[in-house]
Amino acid sequence: MKELYKKKILLFLQKSGKKAIKHKELLAKCKVKHSELRYWKDALEELLNEGYVFEGRMGYVFSKSLGFFPATVSRVNKTFGFVKRNDDETEVFIPGKYLLGAMPGDTVTAKLIQSRSGKPEGEVVKILKQSISQFTGVVVEEDGELKILPDTLVKTPLCLEKGIDCKVGEKVLAEIASRGTRHSEHKARIISAYGSSEKASACAMSVLEINGVATEFPLEVSDEAKTISARGISDKDISYRLDLRNDLIFTIDGADTKDIDDAVSIKKYKDFYELGVHIADVSHYVKPKSALDDEAFERGTSVYYADRVVPMLPKELSNGICSLNPNEDRLAFSCIMTVSLDGKLEDFDFKKTVIRSRVKGVYSEINQILAKTESDEIKEKYKDCYNAIALMEELAEILTANKIKRGAPQIETSESKLIIDENDICVDVKCRERGKSELIIEEFMLMANQSAASLGRIKEIPFVYRIHEDPAPEKVLSLKETLLKMGIAVPDFTEIKPAHLAHILEKSKNTPSFVVVNKLVLRSMAKAKYSPEPKGHFGLVLDDYAHFTSPIRRYPDLSIHRILSDLVSGVPEKMIKKRYAAFASDSSTHSSQMEITAMTVERDCEDCYKAEYMKNHIGESFEGMISGVTDYGFYVELPNTVEGLVNVDSLPNGVYEYDGTVSMKEAASGREFRVGNKVKVKCTKADVSGGKVDFILDEE
Repeated sequence: MKELYKKKILLFLQKSGKKAIKHKELLAKCKVKHSELRYWKDALEELLNEGYVFEGRMGYVFSKSLGFFPATVSRVNKTFGFVKRNDDETEVFIPGKYLLGAMPGDTVTAKLIQSRSGKPEGEVVKILKQSISQFTGVVVEEDGELKILPDTLVKTPLCLEKGIDCKVGEKVLAEIASRGTRHSEHKARIISAYGSSEKASACAMSVLEINGVATEFPLEVSDEAKTISARGISDKDISYRLDLRNDLIFTIDGADTKDIDDAVSIKKYKDFYELGVHIADVSHYVKPKSALDDEAFERGTSVYYADRVVPMLPKELSNGICSLNPNEDRLAFSCIMTVSLDGKLEDFDFKKTVIRSRVKGVYSEINQILAKTESDEIKEKYKDCYNAIALMEELAEILTANKIKRGAPQIETSESKLIIDENDICVDVKCRERGKSELIIEEFMLMANQSAASLGRIKEIPFVYRIHEDPAPEKVLSLKETLLKMGIAVPDFTEIKPAHLAHILEKSKNTPSFVVVNKLVLRSMAKAKYSPEPKGHFGLVLDDYAHFTSPIRRYPDLSIHRILSDLVSGVPEKMIKKRYAAFASDSSTHSSQMEITAMTVERDCEDCYKAEYMKNHIGESFEGMISGVTDYGFYVELPNTVEGLVNVDSLPNGVYEYDGTVSMKEAASGREFRVGNKVKVKCTKADVSGGKVDFILDEE
């Protein structure tokens, strides 16, 4: 009914053109029945909020008749801003005096005005909906008065209302207390203060809070975790499980890992390998509708940054009873796979088990064994595992070769390793190296995840799949154009296949541009997400895929553990469908959202720590590679993964033209700055609070 009245209102106002229609007349023209009045009111309010109808002093007008259009404020500078039209996403420049104090995220009604540049220029007519009021920033002093300079909203310091005491230079969380018609008239109120904005740890805390990442667990959740941990493992817990405590099972993780959720085992027979992936049985402890489960669902994932973790589950579980610590009985959910000698997954079986890990393996130590450079101490530690490690290497090489054969792009991700000292300061940034053992474990986890997804699809039960859809056509086109401008050959295709991207990566391997090409290919691909439907995985070239192997730190894994636990215990499939249909859908949707939040938080925190490190290297010169070009300059990435901006204003005098994709060229000299080019730069600024680093060219 509401939609019907929306159509009626728009139709009548469209016919009326620029003539304003009063409330009473509009009501009469729509012939609204008394019993339907609430639907008409809702329809009108929605049209006003969406900007399709404008309310002036004389009444209501169809916005388009006045040249008005709904838009969203995309960014704001000190003296100007931009809005993005809701109809065609065109960006419109707004001079500061015509912004009406609008801030990023606000929904507004705007109109075009005469442009001096030839590009769309406009004016905000009305602010329809204000964006979220909370923001982070830094306390500054201006004209003897304390103000707050927001990190993202606006570039203008905002006046402060009375709130908690704070000092100049503090990183704070604040909220808009009141708005004016200019940014200088807005007033803010401080909610929390974290310490110096020059400290990455303080800035990281503000990032967590503004994104809703809770660092503490509610008392009810903590108490429940402590009770479960204290209870330990009973004979009853073990009685119905497959006992694998005498099998050679061990874990391989980073040296500092405390939440160990996966272990492996391997045997080789005449015609096949038996590969075991044994996962902490978290669903045994975290029951549906418990306080623990509700909290885990809300968090969705653990958040890792610097040398810290905000866990999905309390440490009593994540680092305790659920962690597959060595020489301790642990409840597991095991995927035992039969793999042919040529690496094909022939069969799999999921079993509730009890295991006892022999060794807490460490990636760096296993890598030394594989390279035959291990110490006597390492030899002693892994003396029972040598044969298994050799078999693991053997099988993983077969699996990797198969992945390449089916055309899966071999994307190399460059992760940062932040070195934090005893004073909580980032003193070094390194590129995290991935050795052979990391790749081995990755291949085995892929097999277990594939097996879990296959079982879910075969049984046609509700499930949480990990899907990766085909790249968007416009992103594929952009990738092709960019690569061709870089002088990189692109295979001819009408429909993108994983093998095409694999070909591009392979051809650029061992070339100076590989790092950039790798990034461009990655950015062209769709974001993986969770779904209750098995839509396959483009990047892995798999029909079936899910996340089964990390239930301590990811809720989707816990979700399918719960579903599969019912399946292996004999619960009828009809009952499973009834019990988990809505759950699988809700888990998929919410987990996808929380994954994005976690990635945002981890990236923003990492940027703060990198800036903190670079603050001690201002004035120093570095060699790096141009990783991206924009109309305002170009980004340079250093070998240690730190990235900074060379602003166009800092370049030698001249007129620089940006080609829209990969290059910036000075018109007179012809000098070009192109993605993939190596340059020498000097660090001039490191803004810890904003997580930004500035470079200039170093041509001395």
